[in-house]
Amino acid sequence: MLNDLEITKRTKKLPIEQIAVNAGIDPEHLESYGRYKAKVSQSAFDSMSDNPDGRLILVTAVNPTPAGEGKTTTTIGLGQAMTVIGKKAIVALREPSLGPVFGMKGGAAGGGYSQVVPMEDINLHFTGDMHAITAANNLLCAIIDNHLHWGNTLGIDQRRITFKRCLDMNDRALRNINIGLGGKINGIPREDGFNITVASEIMAILCLSSDTEDLKKRLGNIIVGFTFSGEPVFARQLEAEGAMTALLKDAINPNLVQTLENTPALIHGGPFANIAHGCNSIRATRLALGCADYCITEAGFGSDLGAEKFFDIKCRYGGFVPSCVVIVVTVRALKYNGGADRADLANEDLDALAKGFPNLEAHIENMKKYGIPIVAAVNRFESDSDAELAVITRGCAALGVDCAISECHRHGGAGGKDLAEKVAAACERPSQFRFLYPLESTIPQKIEAISRNIYGADNVVFTLAAQKDLQAIESMGFGELPVCVAKTPYSLSDDPAKQGRPKGFNITVRELRLCSGAGFVVALTGDVVTMPGLPKKPAAAGMDVISDEITGLF
Repeated sequence: MLNDLEITKRTKKLPIEQIAVNAGIDPEHLESYGRYKAKVSQSAFDSMSDNPDGRLILVTAVNPTPAGEGKTTTTIGLGQAMTVIGKKAIVALREPSLGPVFGMKGGAAGGGYSQVVPMEDINLHFTGDMHAITAANNLLCAIIDNHLHWGNTLGIDQRRITFKRCLDMNDRALRNINIGLGGKINGIPREDGFNITVASEIMAILCLSSDTEDLKKRLGNIIVGFTFSGEPVFARQLEAEGAMTALLKDAINPNLVQTLENTPALIHGGPFANIAHGCNSIRATRLALGCADYCITEAGFGSDLGAEKFFDIKCRYGGFVPSCVVIVVTVRALKYNGGADRADLANEDLDALAKGFPNLEAHIENMKKYGIPIVAAVNRFESDSDAELAVITRGCAALGVDCAISECHRHGGAGGKDLAEKVAAACERPSQFRFLYPLESTIPQKIEAISRNIYGADNVVFTLAAQKDLQAIESMGFGELPVCVAKTPYSLSDDPAKQGRPKGFNITVRELRLCSGAGFVVALTGDVVTMPGLPKKPAAAGMDVISDEITGLF
């Protein structure tokens, strides 16, 4: 089989104006970035204001493993498959970050015959959204330090500045830095650090904003630090929100591209799924719902992180009511969760599969708590045996869940027909969507609801530092915000070594961070970092440009 990049180069793309027409968007609402990608302007939203909403389908997964689950590939393949069975569908995805692209994970444009294109552009600079977010973030940082330099009339305590600089790259050396060195002319010396751009609060704000005015308001509500007397300092007090909004004026508009089979796709925003909510923008989802009968979107990592945040944060702010949730699973993932060595995952192992099945069982039970119809999608690998696939199919049936074998990677939309038909049927069943917790609950109650009901924890333990953070957040009047738990994606617990469906564990909250602009409180557990590092041999080492053609990108 050809590699991903070779497949994209052999596939015929339609002009982006034609894709817009297919999606029901008048080309006059496009701002083209070349022949095959464009931004969709606010005028398109205005023209569709009376359109009825399509069905919203969330694609999530079991806990990720080194073998890969193919969640994005399945999302794109499902969009293509919906078209194959005669449905009008559109895909809504997150933008890839350069950090994972050049690091260990690689690109995020799907794979095989279920990709969004132009793959090279989407995985690299695309339409410049990541750069705009980085610039807006670092403009605020420059304004903060400039304020300190010119007299600090707000009385900002340089030891309690909480807003960090950012860069869309994995660079562990920038996690903690000292700035302002070299004498008075270079500013006030202080400790600082970098987040990766997708972990910036600006990214989360962009994805949760309904329009430009909402964006500006949220930017002004960012808490950048505290005064010497302990009062919060907001970005609006530094008069920074207007210029930041100017930098993000184009970035707030969704990006239109296409799949390999010319199904329309909106790709916009990409907040981290552990430190933030891990979903594409509210604006892209809102536009997609007005364009098609079925909007297929995804959330980062497994359902314990991405799906929970999609429902309890994004759907809450966006006013969305999902019609169906698809849980992607692989034979390999369940065998890995059942104790099989990574090197042996291609070998039939019914015992390891049976031991790992409770991981899928937990994700299914979790999604049932939201009252939405569920379909399990088995992303098939060539090494999967019929006996192994039968174990998963029977297990899902016993749980009352439809199960479809998906071969979208090898066959594109045609390989997902069964999945598409089962998803379409599930969307006809009534959705009794409900949130996991009310906003009126206290922050500890919200964290306990997530930890007990989604992770399966016995208790939640707050460190002394987290208790102090909680007291400060509540004293500022932000106790009724939703909670975004940052934890490892590799386990239902906060310990990545605990695979399968662990029992008898506690969740330890070591820190609480207030994202007052985005509108949620982050609860940090385990050893989550907001600036990743590169692996020993990064993906960047295998990339090149030969005869003006990019090679090694995946």
